[in-house]
Amino acid sequence: MYRMTQTMRWYGPNDLLSLKELKQAGITGIVTALHEIPVGEIWSQNAILERKAEIEALGMEWSVIESLPVHEDIKKRSGNFEQYIENYKISLQNIGKCGIEVVAYNFMPILDWVRTDHFYENKEGATVLRYDPVKFAFFDLFLLKRKNVEQDYSEAAMAEAKALGEKLSSEEKEQLFKNILLGLPGSKENFTPEIIKDLLKSYQHITDEKLRENLVSFLKEVAPVAAESGVKLAIHPDDPPFSVLGLPRVVSNQKDLEYIFNNVDANANGLCYCTGSLGANPKNDLLEIFEKFSDRIHFLHLRNVKREASGVFMESDHLAGDVPMTEVMKKILKLQKEKQKTIPMRPDHGYLHSMEKDKKYYAGYSFIGRLKGLAELRGLELGLLETFK
Repeated sequence: MYRMTQTMRWYGPNDLLSLKELKQAGITGIVTALHEIPVGEIWSQNAILERKAEIEALGMEWSVIESLPVHEDIKKRSGNFEQYIENYKISLQNIGKCGIEVVAYNFMPILDWVRTDHFYENKEGATVLRYDPVKFAFFDLFLLKRKNVEQDYSEAAMAEAKALGEKLSSEEKEQLFKNILLGLPGSKENFTPEIIKDLLKSYQHITDEKLRENLVSFLKEVAPVAAESGVKLAIHPDDPPFSVLGLPRVVSNQKDLEYIFNNVDANANGLCYCTGSLGANPKNDLLEIFEKFSDRIHFLHLRNVKREASGVFMESDHLAGDVPMTEVMKKILKLQKEKQKTIPMRPDHGYLHSMEKDKKYYAGYSFIGRLKGLAELRGLELGLLETFK
């Protein structure tokens, strides 16, 4: 019987968690990247093999690379984008030679993900990631003060944001700023307002249509190289799946995915099926998306979110939220049986429980919280397996 590979994300030697601790928790596959290599530079075979050997020394495997970042010049097709694409191709070739089969990446401009709260206390007393559109509007309008920001908000939304800001302390405003502008995964550095405004300016002429074209142009060059190298690309959906800071979004819904896969019709051009990112938009039918693109799903991020009518969404228990996780799991098991293969999965995000509150984990990546999610998902998988024998 084909079961999902039991993986966990590890941020490398600088991670608070060691490989030994992950091994003791029953993890068999590691999801990681060479975070120390600057975006756009080539991943050498030696660097990849060194990290791979470190993982395999403890009896685990490097299951998925998450991620091989796409340089901003590629997204805009400006500056040195041609050289960065060539570097990307060489990295993919080196990855293939090292025997790693799945590479996750995203095409989100500037910020990989956005939340307004990194430590929002839920009803159980644990803290979770949360997105509040009113808080975000206050940040955008009154803290960042980006150019022409008013055109993106109604009068009522601006009034609500202003009223909220009047209730926030200086410390709360500073924390909100840091939360929203947290840098790339694997880094604890924050962007400054000046850096963000310069980056936003560089995207001022990039529409959804243009970014979509740029993504397809990139994929037409790198997907054939990935296929020849025995590597499958898995694009991560936008998080959140709607525009922030006026930036374009092109991997947010079924229509976006259809465009990507229809224009680059190769199995190596695949999807990281993230139930949390897609599930943050109530218009996304997660089961239909899974069915539609099942042949392209090369990696699974399983997490749950609870949505509110106001547009707020927050992390919930992996098996309790607006994502129909039981039905998703049934489709995963059915696909694995039909294709006679396993799909690597990791529990995405997790609660920060009070006993770990003083540990400096990356936001959303607590140990106990992710283990709880993994245990729930594995239990659900085992409970459903009899149906698929």
